[in-house]
Amino acid sequence: MSVPDRDPPVATIRAVGGDLNGWWRIGVPLFVPIVRLLFRTRVAGVHHVPLRGPAILAFNHVSVLDGPVLAIEVAWRRRRITRFLVAAEIFRKRFGGWFLRRYRQIPIRRGSQDATALDEATATIARGAIVAIAPEGAVNPTPDRIQRIRSGVARLALPSGAPVIPVGIWGTHRRWPKGRARFGPPLRPRLAIAFGEPIEPEGDVGEQDDVNAFLEIVGHRLQEQVVAARALAGYPA
Repeated sequence: MSVPDRDPPVATIRAVGGDLNGWWRIGVPLFVPIVRLLFRTRVAGVHHVPLRGPAILAFNHVSVLDGPVLAIEVAWRRRRITRFLVAAEIFRKRFGGWFLRRYRQIPIRRGSQDATALDEATATIARGAIVAIAPEGAVNPTPDRIQRIRSGVARLALPSGAPVIPVGIWGTHRRWPKGRARFGPPLRPRLAIAFGEPIEPEGDVGEQDDVNAFLEIVGHRLQEQVVAARALAGYPA
């Protein structure tokens, strides 16, 4: 396994390009210490996230904290905005909607195939941005093994041709498992994020066999990164 990446010095961070807007530039230095306070964080393979150009981050989903910690680490280490498909009802809340709009997130209606959200995400990718998606679709109550991979990741990757980077996350569920926050020991659980090598999409999104084949590859590679993240956190299989 590769040596975990260390937090780069601030001078190095600022020297790298990226696409952070003003809200992200203000927010990231404020949120990084919070993540460090909550977790002992280790990250490996973040160099797979491009400094420019499109990519899709496909991450396993074990906690409501997955998206925030992933976005913060990518912004801190690669100076890139990560745009997520976020439940539309959160956008209707006064503070939540204000916050998500400032940080350029994408609303999606849960429980339905929201073509508008996927179209916006695809257009965002075409403009050279990073979009993140949890292919499992919902928080997984059994973090060791991923759930069924849903078709959304194929509907984004196959038409756009953007590389899919599988991301294994382990440890957020120690603080906020499915359904509730947890404030007991350990005081600072280990958090590991393992970025894998990009998957180059091949196939026609209109052909179900191509979609199924691609989803199988994503599922296999994502499970590998979950195992890598668990080991990185100090919990070998």
